[in-house]
Amino acid sequence: MSSKALHNRSHFAFASDNYSGVHPTIMDAIITANGGHQTAYGDDIYSRKLDELIAECFGQQATNYPVFNGTGANIIALSALTPRHGAVICTTNAHIYNDESNAPAYVAGLRLLPVKTADGKLTPAHIKSICQSNQGNPHAPQPTTVYLSQVTELGTCYTLDELIAITTTAKSFGLYTYLDGARLANACAYLGCNLSDIAATGIDILTLGGTKNGLMMGECLVVLNPAFDGIMPYLRKNHLQLASKHRFISAQFVAWLTDGLWLTLARHSNQMAQYLYQKIKQLDGIKFTQPVQSNAVFLSLPKVISQKLHQEFSFYDWNAQTGEIRLVMSFDTTAEQVDTLIDAIKEYLH
Repeated sequence: MSSKALHNRSHFAFASDNYSGVHPTIMDAIITANGGHQTAYGDDIYSRKLDELIAECFGQQATNYPVFNGTGANIIALSALTPRHGAVICTTNAHIYNDESNAPAYVAGLRLLPVKTADGKLTPAHIKSICQSNQGNPHAPQPTTVYLSQVTELGTCYTLDELIAITTTAKSFGLYTYLDGARLANACAYLGCNLSDIAATGIDILTLGGTKNGLMMGECLVVLNPAFDGIMPYLRKNHLQLASKHRFISAQFVAWLTDGLWLTLARHSNQMAQYLYQKIKQLDGIKFTQPVQSNAVFLSLPKVISQKLHQEFSFYDWNAQTGEIRLVMSFDTTAEQVDTLIDAIKEYLH
């Protein structure tokens, strides 16, 4: 007997790709993994298969550590890369700076060195400036780690050359680089690159995000610098991110990485963002605040228009003072759903 739905199953939103459900292929993978018994805590056949797939995608040196969520992944990775006297360079838009409460400081004791940027992207010049100001001064936090988001919180993407320039600069000052890849699939779809191309940029540790792109839950920490592989099992346990029934996270990633499903879903959500952009870019009263390089569209509208849209659609006000809003497409967003939004925008603008 099936359970009765407690929500309107036809409801759709543009607030976040976290609002979406689970892709049918992923749900089937969970159901398949549910039969019988498998060893707990990651010593199961699905986790071993994931080891093979991660090595194929990122290189034979890559190891992986699936976790429950993005905050846990970020804190584990940054804890591995950042010594007690160290600090993390990030932007003022960074997820660890704005959206993870006090977790970086309270759980990991991390000191953050935020840099204000217009597009959410760090540059080698930012890193160089902080290092020259702080390194060697015993009264200042010592920059030891660079935190990047790919895609950034403003929907923008670093090019491969930009990533290489950042990691090269970081290494010249003795810094390590961590890439928060909660939407890494969307970045690869936009850049037209493979995961191996990301690995080749010199990143030390990254997150391969699945929750925002079809999974029920789970992110996968990928260690690219073997120097940090030995401590990751202990940090994952210490930070409460080791699942007992680990096979259900791994099985999702196995299905997601098999036959390129991860990229297919990301391409679709990116395409829906481009579809929205192309349909409304010529309308009077709309100002796009960021280039559309992923599955997010940032734009400003007159406040009265946003208020009317809020009565019909779920989305976030990004900057209430300027009227900037964020519209996010998901793996299951349809053109018909976007058309409904477009029609409403056109109606209210006129």
